Amino acid sequence: MIYSMTAYSRKEVKGDWGSAVWEIRSVNQRYLETYFRLPEQFRGLEPVLRERFRKRLARGKVECHLRYEANHAAQSELSINEDLANQVIKAASQIMHMTGELSRINPFQVMQWPGVMETPEQDMDEINQALLNGFEDALNEFIEARGREGDNMKALIVQRLDAISAEVVKVRARMPEILDWQRERLLTKFEEAKVELEPTRVEQELILLAQKSDVAEELDRLDSHVKETHNILKKGGSCGRRLDFMMQEFNRESNTLASKSISTDITASGVELKVLIEQMREQIQNIE
Repeated sequence: MIYSMTAYSRKEVKGDWGSAVWEIRSVNQRYLETYFRLPEQFRGLEPVLRERFRKRLARGKVECHLRYEANHAAQSELSINEDLANQVIKAASQIMHMTGELSRINPFQVMQWPGVMETPEQDMDEINQALLNGFEDALNEFIEARGREGDNMKALIVQRLDAISAEVVKVRARMPEILDWQRERLLTKFEEAKVELEPTRVEQELILLAQKSDVAEELDRLDSHVKETHNILKKGGSCGRRLDFMMQEFNRESNTLASKSISTDITASGVELKVLIEQMREQIQNIE
């Protein structure tokens, strides 16, 4: 299977501790680049997440976002740090005595002092494990989405490969007729110019013309490139770079074919080949 570098997945995770949502999206990139947006209390998960991406992906610019909402109902039980509260009250009484402004101490102000009111600590190990399990599910869905998109791209590329093979067959079938037409055209020019050449010289000119116009090698190479591209697609995996290299080879042969064109039919086929190759190249830019 081949994989697209463009995909998106979303996974929601819930527990007694609250809820969280993972979002993973990616676009094409020459190498693998990962970016994370995590709440501060979960920054420690980033190395683990980065390693999981590295083991499962080869290329692409990947963004991973975690939204977290704590279950405040689970943290509703409050307790008082009596030692700290007594220290705050004692300090407040001393300040009032020093300033001469004696009044009742507001208990709500004491409660607002950092650390006076405490809530039970959550089990962060349990939360982290739940989040990692949710991330794994999101990553699996993400890779499946890349695979589905990759299948669509593969189908489009195969269609273009079949069209290239059809153009090769058409050009190869037309070549004998085109060479005969070119031979008659050359002889006609000699006659019109009233140039009399020895038969051996005429044959030399015709052989030279045939050599310059011969595209059999280019057609054979195009056939070979089509077969190799099919093999790469069949093998699958991280094959984007190999496919991109094959597009360069396709372009080289189509350019040579166009440069040897001696008829409008060959020129038209050369243009069609370039269009098909460019269409494949656009798809391949998004393949991992």
